[in-house]
Amino acid sequence: MSAHTSMKDIYIADLANFDEGRPFDSFFLVLMKQQRTTKTNKPYLNLILGDKTGQIEGRIWDPSDPRIAKVFERGDIVKARGCASKFDDRLQMKVDQLRLALPGEADKTDLLPSTTYDVAALWAQLLGFVESLTSPDLKRLLNAVLGDPALAQAYREAPAAKQLHHAWLGGLLEHVVSLCTLADRVVPHYPLVDRDLVLTGVILHDIGKVRELSWEIGFEYTVEGTLLGHIQMGVALAEKTMDSLPNFPPKLKTLVLHMILSHHGKLEFGSPKLPMIPEALVLNFLDDLDAKMQAVQGEFEKCIREGKGPDELTGKVWALDQRQLLNTKRWLGEDKE
Repeated sequence: MSAHTSMKDIYIADLANFDEGRPFDSFFLVLMKQQRTTKTNKPYLNLILGDKTGQIEGRIWDPSDPRIAKVFERGDIVKARGCASKFDDRLQMKVDQLRLALPGEADKTDLLPSTTYDVAALWAQLLGFVESLTSPDLKRLLNAVLGDPALAQAYREAPAAKQLHHAWLGGLLEHVVSLCTLADRVVPHYPLVDRDLVLTGVILHDIGKVRELSWEIGFEYTVEGTLLGHIQMGVALAEKTMDSLPNFPPKLKTLVLHMILSHHGKLEFGSPKLPMIPEALVLNFLDDLDAKMQAVQGEFEKCIREGKGPDELTGKVWALDQRQLLNTKRWLGEDKE
């Protein structure tokens, strides 16, 4: 086998249809590692292994086995060999061999959920929207933010949330490009709305997510993210950037900061301010619409994966106040799966 990155051919989602006891090997991300002891006081290792399709509990019954790597930690990519079986109705993997993956041997996008879109194409679309702005000041601001190489890299990789919507690598970029496209359909309908300001708000509203979330090992909140939140972090970043640009108009600065501060729409949803300008209202409604429709899409895909029929509703959807949903196109027979 070449050391090419497409070597992961068995995913956790495939294991449900696997014969119990049939050996397999694959690359996984170690999400948790704990030393435990059996009832007879024998030490064993309890692992949670993950890839882009899910997680599985792993057991290493004999950690001293020479075929088990002595040193591996949470966050490492490993190659594990073993077999899966059901225990308490949950799939579990008995690990017989485990080693650290070699550099370049496994691809991170196989191990964490990631966008199905081409990230380079999404990024080019985003820069196209920036280029289309007519306000030289707002264009200057966005070019300064997106021109920072470390921030641009994080913007291309970041998930849009830990679990609610677009919770995958590239999710933030996918969400923002979707919002820019939506904005261009809605804004022309309302002459009182300034397109440049809406697009600036769209591109910057979640910029704090690149520091609020970390995606090295699964998707987690950073300490700063937990204590400050992405709204505060985004405002600080935007303000610092505008202050560094010579002669940035103070009124425009106030409006940009208001867009970021109010984009959650309601105080109880964590917005420090309610939207008080037309552009902030549009941003809030489009942001909410895009997140909810993405959640709906995800639920419908889950139903198909689970083999539910067209007459069956989804389970209760947390992102939509615990309501169940019906896939109209499938129900009417218009959706050719």
